[in-house]
Amino acid sequence: MKNIKIYTLLLVLGVSFFSCKKDFNEVNTDPIGKSGTTANQLLAPALVNILNANMVRNRNFTSELMQVTVDIGDAEGKVFRYDVRRNLADYTWNTWYLELTNLKNIHTIASKAESSNKSYQAISLITEAWVFQLLTDVYGDVPYLQANQGKDGVLEPAFDKQKDIYLDLFKKLEEANTLLANGEAIIPTGDPVYQGDVSKWRRLCNSLYLRLLMRISGKAEVSATVIAKIKDIVDTNSAKYPIMQNNSHTAKILWNGTNSSTAVYSSPFMINVRAVDFRTPAICAFFIDNLWNWKDPRIVTSYGKNGISRLGIAPGSIGFAGVPSGYDTGSSIQRQAYFYSDATTNNPTTLQTDPYTGIIMNAAEVDFILAEAAAKGWINGTGETYYYKGIADAINYWLPTVWVNPTDPAVKAYAVAADIDWNDALPLNTTTPGTGSKMELIQLQKYYALFLVDFQQWLEYRRTGHPFLPKGSGLANGGKMPARLNYPLISQSTNPTSYKNAVAAQGADDINTLVWWQKP
Repeated sequence: MKNIKIYTLLLVLGVSFFSCKKDFNEVNTDPIGKSGTTANQLLAPALVNILNANMVRNRNFTSELMQVTVDIGDAEGKVFRYDVRRNLADYTWNTWYLELTNLKNIHTIASKAESSNKSYQAISLITEAWVFQLLTDVYGDVPYLQANQGKDGVLEPAFDKQKDIYLDLFKKLEEANTLLANGEAIIPTGDPVYQGDVSKWRRLCNSLYLRLLMRISGKAEVSATVIAKIKDIVDTNSAKYPIMQNNSHTAKILWNGTNSSTAVYSSPFMINVRAVDFRTPAICAFFIDNLWNWKDPRIVTSYGKNGISRLGIAPGSIGFAGVPSGYDTGSSIQRQAYFYSDATTNNPTTLQTDPYTGIIMNAAEVDFILAEAAAKGWINGTGETYYYKGIADAINYWLPTVWVNPTDPAVKAYAVAADIDWNDALPLNTTTPGTGSKMELIQLQKYYALFLVDFQQWLEYRRTGHPFLPKGSGLANGGKMPARLNYPLISQSTNPTSYKNAVAAQGADDINTLVWWQKP
């Protein structure tokens, strides 16, 4: 009986083997007939996936830390209380490094003789610089030079120092700017950002360059070189380094297929968040109070909640009010406002499905970079013109008919009425809230311009200390704004030696360790 079972098993295995061998070529032949891909086919999926991750973390991390929203509740792990858990670090790290492989492959494909294209090479360098800037600003020292080389046998990449990463990113952007000067065409339907307009990719390249230069401009060891380069880009060789000038240059992916007749890209706010959950976070008092007091056109005054006396609004009237951030656990906080919702009907507004929420970098950010550079005497001007243009571009991104021309006198009139007008007599900076400074003016308006833009509000706050955010008595972490995210657990388990070397060089792997450009 035992032999019969053995023979039966061998017979089955033998038949299976010959059957598999017989059909092997047919089963393992690609029915589509393609064994590779193109730069055009890699670009859109990579950018959409990166932007999805950025928007998710903007919603549940940046907006909570930076007092845009308040996730009501007394449970542990509330980001608005600076209670940042380690698992928050994993999502963006894993997404960014995964998609960096695709972005790098665009350059590899576009560098081959049979598929050579200088514009795709440049776009690869620009998007890599964008993602690596996020990685190093969020985590500090990270794998860079050896990153994404697993297929070449580099399974435990070394962590590079942030300074070295930044200096190499500048080289990438210089090279990309030169490559794009050739104007070589790309396929419009595969470009979800600019629909094939390589001149706008070049503007993004140099605008991102300005962001990175400004980010490290406070470091004494590089400041002279950085300031000179900002001057070179803006004043000396502006024709060589075109930058964003208006909202048509803003880098964004329009959702719902509105950017292409052949592609449909869905916002993570639509596919990952239910309508009832989208309006769950309360809007923060700091965020909404300013807009309400300024009579800012970005809010619709017919929305709101009744009986809010804190804003000086009589009971029974309509107005906005938000929840103060950092309140104590156990407090009786009334739900005063809904994030992006019509609180009178409790229905989500169109922002959840708004096609314009997928922002990579906008023109208003560039305006405020230039306003700061001018105020500091690094470029021509006082900063006033750039400041008002930034206000106009930020508002016109969402409401394009408010001021058709950013130089419209009505822009300044709005600022004067709101008491946020430029005052050249103010000191450049101050560390005391309420005393007024040019940096507080610029950075407060930049804060609103960076609404929904990945981690940028938080990164700018870490760089400048502005805008002045009120600190609630219920804050954890000693009331200190987190300075970085910790390294994800996977980096400790799969790359232990490099991880230990990084911690030894940078400092303890916790949220209070300063990254290089934050250190004195």
